[in-house]
Amino acid sequence: MTPESLKAHPLLQQWLGLGTEGQVQAFSGKVDLGQGISNALRLIVAQELRLPPAHIHMVAASTRISPDEQVTSGSLSVQHSGASLRCAAAHWRENCRLQMAQRCGVDVTIVRCEDGIFHVPTTGQSASYMQLTNPELFSSLIDTAHVHSPCAEQDGLGLPNAAVALRPDVASKVFGEFEFIHDRVLPNMCHGMVFRPATLTAEVLASDMQILVHQLQSQSGVLRVHQEGVLLGVLTETEFGLSKIVQQIEEGVAQGKFWRCQAHVPDPHDLAGWLKAQALDTTVVVDTTANASCAHLHYQRAEFIRPFLQHASIGLCCALAQWTEDAQQLEVWSHSQGIFNLRRDLALAFDLPREQVHVSHVEGAGCYGHNGADDVAFDAAWLAHLVPGRPVRVQWTRQAELGHAPLAPAMAVAIQAGLDDKGHIAEWTQTVWGQGHGTRPGRGQTPALLGCWQTAQAQPITMAVNAAMAVGGGSERNAQPPYDIASVKVINHRVMHMPFRVSAMRALGAPANVFAAESFMDELALLCSQDPLAFRLAHLQSAGQERAAAVLNKATDMAGWTAARPSNKPEGWGRGLAYARYKNTGAWCAVVVELVVAEKVKLLHLWVAADLGRVVDRDGAINQIEGGALQAASWALCESAQISHQGIASNTWASYPILKFSDMPAVEVCLMDQPQQASLGAGECSSGPTCAAIGNAIFDAMGVRMRAMPFTPENLIKTFEAGPPTASS
Repeated sequence: MTPESLKAHPLLQQWLGLGTEGQVQAFSGKVDLGQGISNALRLIVAQELRLPPAHIHMVAASTRISPDEQVTSGSLSVQHSGASLRCAAAHWRENCRLQMAQRCGVDVTIVRCEDGIFHVPTTGQSASYMQLTNPELFSSLIDTAHVHSPCAEQDGLGLPNAAVALRPDVASKVFGEFEFIHDRVLPNMCHGMVFRPATLTAEVLASDMQILVHQLQSQSGVLRVHQEGVLLGVLTETEFGLSKIVQQIEEGVAQGKFWRCQAHVPDPHDLAGWLKAQALDTTVVVDTTANASCAHLHYQRAEFIRPFLQHASIGLCCALAQWTEDAQQLEVWSHSQGIFNLRRDLALAFDLPREQVHVSHVEGAGCYGHNGADDVAFDAAWLAHLVPGRPVRVQWTRQAELGHAPLAPAMAVAIQAGLDDKGHIAEWTQTVWGQGHGTRPGRGQTPALLGCWQTAQAQPITMAVNAAMAVGGGSERNAQPPYDIASVKVINHRVMHMPFRVSAMRALGAPANVFAAESFMDELALLCSQDPLAFRLAHLQSAGQERAAAVLNKATDMAGWTAARPSNKPEGWGRGLAYARYKNTGAWCAVVVELVVAEKVKLLHLWVAADLGRVVDRDGAINQIEGGALQAASWALCESAQISHQGIASNTWASYPILKFSDMPAVEVCLMDQPQQASLGAGECSSGPTCAAIGNAIFDAMGVRMRAMPFTPENLIKTFEAGPPTASS
């Protein structure tokens, strides 16, 4: 099967090249967010070319030279870009093998490739890729059949142990030598900031703004002050000078100056009611109710809530931009997850042909979703237009980062299940309410960049949409249960009101849907007087469910689940289990959590078992799974965006706490390598199971069923005082 990315970019030169020193250059449209995807892709190329990984150079993504792979998201980089690079490298290798055979006058099956050298054992002749590659080869169409070439199987003894190669960026990052986008300095660079209201729509307070603009224009070191629409742009010669202006304006904003903001926001105590009361776009995602049993069933129902969430990257959004002197060409340096999509919307925003905008990716703070990286790139380009020929650097403040970046949508999930007399689930209906999970750039007729919605010629605000189910969906992601249930119906109600911008966050709707479904599975197991593990395994008996059962058994074996319940554990000790297959088509993952509930929930241990198919970079995959689990733990225990009529109120670390290093549990990850299976993404599979396992462990510890995240001390007390909720009949 031809990989998706390869269909659009079928030429070898679009993926691989050869440097003057013989080093292999590899190109990908997927970008590194700190998740280490560049290393995984490097290892794939090294494995296929039979070269040491150090000989492979991953070229930083750029709209000038990289294949357009849209957005780095959905745990698809290995599946899409990795599969394409594997095909490209195999195509190159087998063509060089054929060249070697023809040069030596031997059958192609005789030629071996070890450590990047082709040799003929019978004659002792050898040659390198540089010696065997004709320039015309790079313009050839990639033949995907070479991945399964029978000749390649004979190269095994020469295959370098790429799986243990160290990431080339780690040491420089640990020792503070790595150049992030925040560290980049261009000649004659100036510094800028775009100030904006805290809500999507607002009114400029003309008197306050006029006084402010006059004050700023009179300050030394200020290059430009530009007020347009509801935006105020300031350019200065130094970053220090800009920081003083930022402080002055943020203090004024806190006093209600410059803008009048007003947004219609939901009642935080009734998020579900607010979501259901809005205009809805309803779709039936799955419907197998034609298989419904005629037997008498016992029905149970429950509802679960996830609040609005924030990305809260510790590193701030940053971008650099420079126009040519004639203002006809725009160059942008960004840590966007979708440089081609960003280029498209920047071209729309500034009315330029797409070919006159160039975006280069430079690593910044990771975000696993749509944060403010694209918006700050627009800010930099908008300000740079005021000083053609000079590069402009813009770095958001903490208040801007938390106050202007898109939120993850709040979600309500209702589940009704019908149990037969044998305690088996015969019917399952899952209903989801939530806004769409995507307002990313590059997908609409108008630019989806915050600044474009706020200039004098404001573009229409983009309503959040969901991704197609072919790539996993959005709010409905993982709403279909992964178990053997004959009658399933999944209904998705997309909320058509967006008082604050919402968009993609790691795993989209999967964490909320898995939290709901796996919490409900525990409730049903309790109702049937069954162990949670045994209850799940009883619903994974059909053909094709072996890998699901395997990760459940492995995670519980790691945690000693089936052993007698320990008698020496402290009061408030509990453990919980949860499972999901990400997107119902991706990686299989099971999580067991051990915790103690005292003045707050303290995580002690996480055990994670995951099946990613063929593992390319074991250490990188483990890091991704650990990171996904710990971020999900932070969502479950700490995080909830605070919104008001005047904007996002949780715009400091004090008002938006995240899990601290002192809160981190021990984490053990087991990868169940399946070398004959296709590789699957690792970055998002552990998120949903971790949220659910924590909720189930709290119930095990206290007998209190948490139906709404986060599980803060205040919410625990409120739920405990209200009495333990149970699934209703």
